[in-house]
Amino acid sequence: MLIQSDHIIKWMELVNAQIDKQKEYLTQLDQAIGDGDHGINMTRGFKEVIQKIHQTTYDDIGKLFQDVGMVLVSKVGGASGPLYGTAFIKAGQVLKGKPEITINELGQAFQESVNGIKLRGKSQIGDKTMLDVWEPVTKYIQQNGNTLNIRELISYAREQMEHTKELEAKKGRASFLGKRSIGHLDPGAVSSCILFETLCSILLEENLTKE
Repeated sequence: MLIQSDHIIKWMELVNAQIDKQKEYLTQLDQAIGDGDHGINMTRGFKEVIQKIHQTTYDDIGKLFQDVGMVLVSKVGGASGPLYGTAFIKAGQVLKGKPEITINELGQAFQESVNGIKLRGKSQIGDKTMLDVWEPVTKYIQQNGNTLNIRELISYAREQMEHTKELEAKKGRASFLGKRSIGHLDPGAVSSCILFETLCSILLEENLTKE
C-alpha cells in the first residue's frame, strides 16, 4: 500500500498530540542545556500546522510537506523553526506533484531534509543536534526500503536519541557549556524521535509496511 496525503495528515495530527503531551519534558530538557523554550515553541508550531492543513485539501504530498515546512519556519521560534521547516520544505520539493508515495520515495525525500538541516544549521552528525536522529534514521529507511521493519525502526530511532546524551554539544547555546553538556539529551533529538515514532505508528496503523 502507498502513503497518501491522508496518512501524512494523520501523522501531523499525532505529532501535534505527542508534542503537546511532552511539552513540559521538552522544556525541561532545553532548560538544562538551551534556551528553555523548545517545548513551547514546538507545541505552538504544530498547532499552527494542524490549523493550516485542516483548511486545505491535498492531492499533492509535496505541497502538503511544503505547507507544513512554511508554517514551522514562520511560527516556531529559535533554531528549531528554521531547521524543522527546512526539513519539510526540502522533502516537499522531492515529492512535488505526487499524490502517493512509497517508503523508498519517503527515504529519498528525507535525504533532502538531512541535506537541508546540515546546510541551515551548519552541523554534522556528532554535534549533538536533531541531525543525530535525522541522518541515521534516514539511512536506515533508505537501506531497508519497502522491507522496513517498523518496530525495529522505532527502537533504532530511540537508540540514536539516547546516544546524544554521550555527546558534547558543538552547536547552539548548548555548545557554551562545553563538556558540561555531556550527560544531557539533546531536546531537538528528542522531538525528532517523537516525529519518527509517530510516523512509525501511522505506518503500522495503516498497514503500510510489515511489523
